[in-house]
Amino acid sequence: MKILYSCLSKSWGGMEMITLIFIRKLIERNYHVELLCAEESRMQIEANNLGIIIHPVKASGYVHPFTILKIASLIKNNNYDLVHTQASKDLWLLVPALKIASSQIPLFLTKQMGSFIVKKDFLHRFLYQRVTIAFAISTTIKNNLIGTTPLPANKIELLYNAVDVKKFDPVKTDRNKVRKEFNIADEEIVIGMIARFSPGKGHEEFLQSAKILSSKHKNLKIIVVGEASRGEDEYANNIKSLAEKLGINNIIFAGFRSDTPDVLSAFDIFIFPSHAEAFGIALIEAMAMERASVCANADGVLDIAVDDVTNLLFQNKNAEDLASKTELLINDGNKRLQMGKAARERVLKIFDLEIITDRTIEFYNKSLNNN
Repeated sequence: MKILYSCLSKSWGGMEMITLIFIRKLIERNYHVELLCAEESRMQIEANNLGIIIHPVKASGYVHPFTILKIASLIKNNNYDLVHTQASKDLWLLVPALKIASSQIPLFLTKQMGSFIVKKDFLHRFLYQRVTIAFAISTTIKNNLIGTTPLPANKIELLYNAVDVKKFDPVKTDRNKVRKEFNIADEEIVIGMIARFSPGKGHEEFLQSAKILSSKHKNLKIIVVGEASRGEDEYANNIKSLAEKLGINNIIFAGFRSDTPDVLSAFDIFIFPSHAEAFGIALIEAMAMERASVCANADGVLDIAVDDVTNLLFQNKNAEDLASKTELLINDGNKRLQMGKAARERVLKIFDLEIITDRTIEFYNKSLNNN
């Protein structure tokens, strides 16, 4: 099977990372996968470093006649069996290109982010009627697709994002590696979050709760992992300034880390305070690493977390409630261990990359058989 993946984003976050994870898994299973990506994007760099066959194109904005012709030629000359895009915006290029190439191959869309814009006008009906199946990564996104696009319900399937549980395995990591790097004592409890610096990720509530907890518990270390999103350096600087303003002296801004499993292994409690996350890849990574976690009771998190079993849920955007729920885990080491074990078990059953890849391939094969 020969597949053209598409992700024309110039940003670097969960959507872009999971695209490369799925491509690598399909290649590992001996599928031929190539990637359509934006020129001079982080996606182009990372995919190239992984040895993935890439086709960089100009993709800013919506109208690109020459890019459409280039993609049409690519599709016509390479005999792909199907196209799978991770971004609905890519449909503006892919659908006309498929039309020009006179190609009837299946077109899959994974909807990674919700939209507040209703897209049921003539142009969007033209785009979406070409979609074979749209995968929603959470129930929230499935409802969003039904409410904002002309897709019929029978063309929408719930298909979660996934985590490689062989890579995110607590047995394979060294808990002390990162703790030694930052001179964290054995008796200190590490509370951390991993997210790019972007509004809505919940950094403000995390810091406010850290101030509350640090005033009551002297054995805490707070770690913030992540880098600024494209064009959001000012926001990142504001968050660091807020930590200073709040007087949080036990905090480490660790920047971007490529050793996420080791970082998570160093944590005792993982915080996921995002206001409206479509899914939560960082959360299932932490759960796979058997970390006890506290997360906002909103949107895609509700497909992942089981309150008081695998995670503790706090009231979205409420720093006081976040501090209160986190304190339950600070005070109870056994609860942290039990919750961590239950969290990994849930990931193994539902969010394992092998399971999600199996389901994806089933949809591919079914569509090709019906084509």
